Amino acid sequence: MSDTAEKLIAELKNKIEEYNYQYYVLDNPNVPDAEFDRCLKELINLEQANPHLITPDSPTQKVGGKLDSAFPPITHLTPMLSLDNVFSDEEFSAFEQRINNRLKSQDKIGFTCEPKLDRLAVSVVYRNGLLDVAATRGDGKRGEDVTQNIRTLASVPLKLRGNFPELLDVRGEVFMPKSAFEQINQSAIDAGEKTFVNPRNAAAGSLRQLDPAITAKRKLAVYFYSIGTVEGVELPEEHYARLMQLKAWGLPVCPEISLVEDSKGCLEYYKKIAQKRAQLSYEIDGIVYKVNDVELQQELGFVAKAPRWAIAHKFPAQEEMTQVQAVDFQVGRTGAMGVTLNSNVSNRELNQSSCLAH
Repeated sequence: MSDTAEKLIAELKNKIEEYNYQYYVLDNPNVPDAEFDRCLKELINLEQANPHLITPDSPTQKVGGKLDSAFPPITHLTPMLSLDNVFSDEEFSAFEQRINNRLKSQDKIGFTCEPKLDRLAVSVVYRNGLLDVAATRGDGKRGEDVTQNIRTLASVPLKLRGNFPELLDVRGEVFMPKSAFEQINQSAIDAGEKTFVNPRNAAAGSLRQLDPAITAKRKLAVYFYSIGTVEGVELPEEHYARLMQLKAWGLPVCPEISLVEDSKGCLEYYKKIAQKRAQLSYEIDGIVYKVNDVELQQELGFVAKAPRWAIAHKFPAQEEMTQVQAVDFQVGRTGAMGVTLNSNVSNRELNQSSCLAH
């Protein structure tokens, strides 16, 4: 079994690295997010069952993507970590149970619920209230310097409001609203140029332009979601209150965030936002739940690349991979040709086979 597991792990690592290269470096994703998520989850499960096969170069051991040499690197004041994912109510319940076990408590735990934007994570640093530098997530420790491009975003203030801190390292999600995405793709079609695959790919490609004037035309937006480092001010002891503090300083936060009393409230919020998803002005692919009490967050701590006090609950995939089993051609009376594709592959079969199928 060990030899088989080693072979499967090697194949999955190579596949995921190629997906990451296509997405982060070439800005040209070649598979749906659901395929990437399945492959990564399969790799995680295999490594958990065979910990002696975990290597430092495994995709499970890093955050984010490779740096583009065209942008100077910036070391984050505080590492930018990623989130673990769950894909069902049962997996979320297991996450809650792990929290209770670690805290040795069965008391209700409040959560802040936030839509998980289809976006690009950035760190923006303000010194004495003025925007200083901005960087992409990069590998979690270092990101790409996109300061000049971030300065072109209308939603990013160049100066904070009110009683701002001496130093503020705030984390946000840069995204392209649906209306802007449709406009940019229509312009590309009209010009006979390549279109973007999805709004997240469009946002990443737009923010990482060498010419800030191009970024300025792309109508990007940002919602801020957490604080990495702060100096010169006392912060509230609740995550939700900290988001409201960011808003008071003039930083936009997602209007759909909500404070709930317990895990039941999380799942109710998930269903509510899932129903509203199509009407939102931006793309989302799930919900992020965060323990609201900052003291409990600190007690729970972190694993290697993710906090124990937060999780992303992904929506079912809207885009899937399948296999074409047959192609039928029909020539009509006028000579026009029609094509029928037969791809009767079930979701169960996809879940079991698509990660390693070519």
